[in-house]
Amino acid sequence: MRAQPNAAEGRLAETIRRLQGQGFESALHDWLRRCLAPDNIIILAYRDAAAPQVLFTQTGQPQVFAQLDGTYLAGAYLLDPYHDLHVTRVAAGAYRLRDVAPDAFHRSRYFLDYYQQTTLVDEVTFIAYPHPDISLNICLGRDASSGRPFTAAEVETAQRLAPVVAALAEGHWATLADPGGGAADVTAALAGAMRDRHGVGLSPRQAEVALLILRGHSTQSIGLRLGLSPQTVKVFRKQLYAKCGLSSQAELFALMVPLLAAAPSGRS
Repeated sequence: MRAQPNAAEGRLAETIRRLQGQGFESALHDWLRRCLAPDNIIILAYRDAAAPQVLFTQTGQPQVFAQLDGTYLAGAYLLDPYHDLHVTRVAAGAYRLRDVAPDAFHRSRYFLDYYQQTTLVDEVTFIAYPHPDISLNICLGRDASSGRPFTAAEVETAQRLAPVVAALAEGHWATLADPGGGAADVTAALAGAMRDRHGVGLSPRQAEVALLILRGHSTQSIGLRLGLSPQTVKVFRKQLYAKCGLSSQAELFALMVPLLAAAPSGRS
Protein backbone atom coordinates (compact mmCIF):
# COMPACT_ATOMS: atom_id res chain seq x y z
CA MET A 1 0.00 0.00 0.00
CA ARG A 2 1.32 3.42 -0.96
CA ALA A 3 2.20 5.60 2.05
CA GLN A 4 -0.15 8.54 2.51
CA PRO A 5 1.04 12.08 3.33
CA ASN A 6 0.84 12.40 7.09
CA ALA A 7 3.22 15.21 8.08
CA ALA A 8 1.07 16.39 11.01
CA GLU A 9 0.35 12.87 12.18
CA GLY A 10 4.01 11.96 11.96
CA ARG A 11 4.97 14.92 14.13
CA LEU A 12 2.27 14.00 16.64
CA ALA A 13 3.67 10.46 16.78
CA GLU A 14 7.15 11.87 17.45
CA THR A 15 5.72 14.07 20.23
CA ILE A 16 4.16 11.00 21.85
CA ARG A 17 7.44 9.08 21.61
CA ARG A 18 9.23 11.87 23.46
CA LEU A 19 6.78 12.11 26.37
CA GLN A 20 8.71 12.67 29.64
CA GLY A 21 11.95 12.67 27.66
CA GLN A 22 14.34 15.05 25.96
CA GLY A 23 13.08 16.93 22.94
CA PHE A 24 9.39 16.80 23.88
CA GLU A 25 8.93 20.57 23.78
CA SER A 26 10.53 20.90 20.35
CA ALA A 27 8.49 17.97 19.01
CA LEU A 28 5.29 19.52 20.39
CA HIS A 29 6.19 22.82 18.77
CA ASP A 30 6.87 21.11 15.42
CA TRP A 31 3.48 19.40 15.52
CA LEU A 32 1.59 22.56 16.46
CA ARG A 33 3.48 24.54 13.83
CA ARG A 34 2.36 22.05 11.19
CA CYS A 35 -1.26 22.29 12.39
CA LEU A 36 -1.60 26.02 13.17
CA ALA A 37 1.47 27.81 11.75
CA PRO A 38 2.26 30.09 14.72
CA ASP A 39 5.11 32.58 14.49
CA ASN A 40 6.22 31.91 18.06
CA ILE A 41 5.52 29.77 21.09
CA ILE A 42 6.04 30.09 24.82
CA ILE A 43 5.14 27.48 27.44
CA LEU A 44 4.53 28.81 30.95
CA ALA A 45 3.66 27.13 34.23
CA TYR A 46 1.53 29.39 36.44
CA ARG A 47 1.44 28.87 40.18
CA ASP A 48 -0.54 30.84 42.73
CA ALA A 49 2.37 32.04 44.85
CA ALA A 50 5.12 32.70 42.33
CA ALA A 51 5.95 34.23 38.98
CA PRO A 52 5.32 31.83 36.09
CA GLN A 53 8.05 29.38 35.16
CA VAL A 54 9.19 29.53 31.53
CA LEU A 55 9.49 25.98 30.20
CA PHE A 56 10.12 26.65 26.50
CA THR A 57 10.29 29.49 23.97
CA GLN A 58 10.79 29.63 20.22
CA THR A 59 10.56 32.68 17.97
CA GLY A 60 12.11 34.16 14.86
CA GLN A 61 11.30 37.68 16.08
CA PRO A 62 13.51 38.53 19.11
CA GLN A 63 11.34 41.52 20.05
CA VAL A 64 8.52 39.16 21.07
CA PHE A 65 10.30 38.05 24.25
CA ALA A 66 12.66 41.00 24.69
CA GLN A 67 10.88 42.23 27.84
CA LEU A 68 9.92 38.80 29.16
CA ASP A 69 12.35 38.75 32.09
CA GLY A 70 12.56 42.44 32.93
CA THR A 71 8.87 43.32 32.72
CA TYR A 72 6.55 40.33 32.40
CA LEU A 73 8.12 37.93 34.90
CA ALA A 74 8.96 40.83 37.21
CA GLY A 75 5.27 41.41 37.91
CA ALA A 76 3.39 42.47 34.77
CA TYR A 77 2.14 38.88 34.35
CA LEU A 78 -0.43 39.69 37.04
CA LEU A 79 -2.16 41.94 34.49
CA ASP A 80 -2.21 39.35 31.69
CA PRO A 81 -5.67 38.05 30.67
CA TYR A 82 -4.28 34.51 30.59
CA HIS A 83 -3.08 34.80 34.19
CA ASP A 84 -6.64 35.73 35.10
CA LEU A 85 -7.77 32.43 33.53
CA HIS A 86 -5.32 30.66 35.85
CA VAL A 87 -6.74 32.50 38.86
CA THR A 88 -10.32 31.58 37.94
CA ARG A 89 -9.35 27.99 37.00
CA VAL A 90 -11.08 27.87 33.64
CA ALA A 91 -11.55 24.46 32.06
CA ALA A 92 -8.67 22.99 30.08
CA GLY A 93 -8.97 24.00 26.44
CA ALA A 94 -7.93 26.49 23.76
CA TYR A 95 -8.53 30.20 24.37
CA ARG A 96 -7.99 33.07 21.94
CA LEU A 97 -6.76 36.31 23.51
CA ARG A 98 -9.39 38.53 21.93
CA ASP A 99 -12.11 36.32 23.41
CA VAL A 100 -10.85 36.46 27.01
CA ALA A 101 -9.29 39.94 27.29
CA PRO A 102 -11.14 42.66 29.26
CA ASP A 103 -13.24 45.09 27.25
CA ALA A 104 -10.72 47.95 27.54
CA PHE A 105 -7.60 45.78 27.18
CA HIS A 106 -6.31 47.56 24.08
CA ARG A 107 -6.51 50.91 25.89
CA SER A 108 -4.79 49.69 29.04
CA ARG A 109 -1.26 50.74 29.92
CA TYR A 110 -0.32 47.06 30.12
CA PHE A 111 -1.21 46.73 26.45
CA LEU A 112 0.27 50.06 25.36
CA ASP A 113 3.47 49.93 27.41
CA TYR A 114 4.24 46.20 27.30
CA TYR A 115 2.08 43.99 25.09
CA GLN A 116 2.19 46.22 22.03
CA GLN A 117 6.00 46.23 22.20
CA THR A 118 6.07 42.45 21.69
CA THR A 119 4.66 42.95 18.14
CA LEU A 120 2.10 40.20 18.83
CA VAL A 121 -1.07 40.55 16.78
CA ASP A 122 -2.90 37.45 17.99
CA GLU A 123 -2.60 34.57 20.45
CA VAL A 124 -4.23 31.20 20.95
CA THR A 125 -3.32 29.45 24.20
CA PHE A 126 -3.85 25.85 25.26
CA ILE A 127 -4.45 25.47 28.99
CA ALA A 128 -3.81 22.22 30.85
CA TYR A 129 -3.55 21.20 34.52
CA PRO A 130 -0.77 18.73 35.41
CA HIS A 131 -1.38 19.60 39.08
CA PRO A 132 -4.45 21.19 40.75
CA ASP A 133 -2.39 24.27 41.66
CA ILE A 134 -0.47 24.56 38.37
CA SER A 135 -1.85 25.60 35.01
CA LEU A 136 0.23 25.17 31.88
CA ASN A 137 -0.16 27.76 29.15
CA ILE A 138 1.05 26.72 25.73
CA CYS A 139 0.83 30.06 23.95
CA LEU A 140 0.93 30.21 20.17
CA GLY A 141 1.45 33.70 18.80
CA ARG A 142 1.28 35.55 15.54
CA ASP A 143 3.59 38.56 15.48
CA ALA A 144 5.07 41.16 13.13
CA SER A 145 6.92 38.50 11.17
CA SER A 146 3.64 37.43 9.53
CA GLY A 147 1.39 40.26 10.68
CA ARG A 148 -1.74 38.16 10.37
CA PRO A 149 -4.17 36.93 13.03
CA PHE A 150 -5.38 33.37 13.29
CA THR A 151 -8.31 32.60 11.03
CA ALA A 152 -11.63 31.30 12.29
CA ALA A 153 -10.78 27.91 10.77
CA GLU A 154 -7.43 27.83 12.62
CA VAL A 155 -9.09 28.70 15.93
CA GLU A 156 -11.60 25.91 15.32
CA THR A 157 -8.70 23.52 14.62
CA ALA A 158 -7.06 24.59 17.90
CA GLN A 159 -10.26 23.85 19.79
CA ARG A 160 -10.44 20.39 18.24
CA LEU A 161 -6.81 19.71 19.13
CA ALA A 162 -7.14 21.04 22.69
CA PRO A 163 -7.97 17.69 24.39
CA VAL A 164 -4.93 16.07 22.74
CA VAL A 165 -2.62 18.97 23.66
CA ALA A 166 -3.89 18.90 27.26
CA ALA A 167 -3.35 15.14 27.53
CA LEU A 168 0.18 15.43 26.16
CA ALA A 169 1.07 18.38 28.42
CA GLU A 170 -0.39 16.79 31.54
CA GLY A 171 1.42 13.54 30.78
CA HIS A 172 4.79 15.15 30.14
CA TRP A 173 4.69 17.57 33.07
CA ALA A 174 2.88 15.30 35.54
CA THR A 175 5.82 15.50 37.94
CA LEU A 176 6.29 19.25 37.64
CA ALA A 177 7.26 20.28 41.15
CA ASP A 178 4.80 22.39 43.12
CA PRO A 179 6.75 24.60 45.52
CA GLY A 180 3.65 25.17 47.60
CA GLY A 181 3.19 28.34 49.57
CA GLY A 182 -0.52 28.59 49.02
CA ALA A 183 -2.51 31.26 47.29
CA ALA A 184 -1.72 34.89 47.90
CA ASP A 185 -4.10 37.86 47.99
CA VAL A 186 -2.78 40.18 45.30
CA THR A 187 -4.93 43.15 46.24
CA ALA A 188 -3.87 42.95 49.91
CA ALA A 189 -0.21 42.64 48.90
CA LEU A 190 -0.55 45.59 46.51
CA ALA A 191 -2.16 47.70 49.22
CA GLY A 192 0.60 46.68 51.63
CA ALA A 193 3.31 47.62 49.15
CA MET A 194 1.69 51.02 48.60
CA ARG A 195 1.60 51.60 52.34
CA ASP A 196 5.16 50.43 52.98
CA ARG A 197 6.86 52.09 50.02
CA HIS A 198 4.79 55.22 49.47
CA GLY A 199 2.92 55.78 52.72
CA VAL A 200 -0.41 55.59 50.94
CA GLY A 201 -3.20 53.65 52.65
CA LEU A 202 -5.58 52.09 50.14
CA SER A 203 -8.78 50.34 51.15
CA PRO A 204 -9.22 46.75 49.88
CA ARG A 205 -11.81 47.97 47.37
CA GLN A 206 -9.57 50.77 46.09
CA ALA A 207 -6.71 48.30 45.61
CA GLU A 208 -9.08 45.90 43.84
CA VAL A 209 -10.28 48.65 41.49
CA ALA A 210 -6.67 49.65 40.80
CA LEU A 211 -5.72 46.10 39.82
CA LEU A 212 -8.72 45.76 37.50
CA ILE A 213 -7.93 49.11 35.84
CA LEU A 214 -4.38 47.92 35.22
CA ARG A 215 -5.67 44.68 33.72
CA GLY A 216 -7.72 46.63 31.17
CA HIS A 217 -11.25 46.62 32.57
CA SER A 218 -13.53 49.56 31.84
CA THR A 219 -15.72 51.19 34.48
CA GLN A 220 -18.67 49.10 33.29
CA SER A 221 -16.64 45.87 33.35
CA ILE A 222 -15.31 46.59 36.85
CA GLY A 223 -18.85 47.21 38.04
CA LEU A 224 -20.07 43.90 36.64
CA ARG A 225 -17.12 42.02 38.11
CA LEU A 226 -17.49 43.53 41.59
CA GLY A 227 -21.26 43.87 41.66
CA LEU A 228 -21.11 47.67 41.82
CA SER A 229 -22.84 50.41 39.86
CA PRO A 230 -20.70 52.34 37.34
CA GLN A 231 -21.16 55.46 39.47
CA THR A 232 -19.80 53.68 42.55
CA VAL A 233 -16.81 52.45 40.56
CA LYS A 234 -16.15 56.04 39.46
CA VAL A 235 -16.19 57.13 43.11
CA PHE A 236 -13.61 54.46 44.04
CA ARG A 237 -11.49 55.42 41.04
CA LYS A 238 -11.60 59.11 41.98
CA GLN A 239 -10.63 58.26 45.57
CA LEU A 240 -7.79 56.05 44.32
CA TYR A 241 -6.33 58.74 42.06
CA ALA A 242 -6.67 61.40 44.77
CA LYS A 243 -4.91 59.27 47.42
CA CYS A 244 -2.07 58.47 45.05
CA GLY A 245 -1.81 61.97 43.60
CA LEU A 246 -2.48 60.73 40.07
CA SER A 247 -4.29 62.14 37.06
CA SER A 248 -4.03 59.37 34.45
CA GLN A 249 -3.90 55.63 33.96
CA ALA A 250 -0.34 55.99 32.66
CA GLU A 251 0.70 57.41 36.03
CA LEU A 252 -1.17 54.61 37.83
CA PHE A 253 0.68 52.04 35.72
CA ALA A 254 4.06 53.67 36.37
CA LEU A 255 3.39 53.78 40.11
CA MET A 256 1.95 50.32 40.69
CA VAL A 257 3.50 47.93 38.20
CA PRO A 258 6.90 48.04 39.98
CA LEU A 259 5.05 47.01 43.15
CA LEU A 260 3.53 43.91 41.58
CA ALA A 261 6.75 41.96 42.00
CA ALA A 262 6.04 42.20 45.74
CA ALA A 263 2.43 41.13 45.24
CA PRO A 264 2.47 37.43 44.20
CA SER A 265 -0.45 36.03 42.29
CA GLY A 266 -3.54 34.78 43.97
CA ARG A 267 -7.29 34.73 43.95
CA SER A 268 -8.16 38.41 43.97
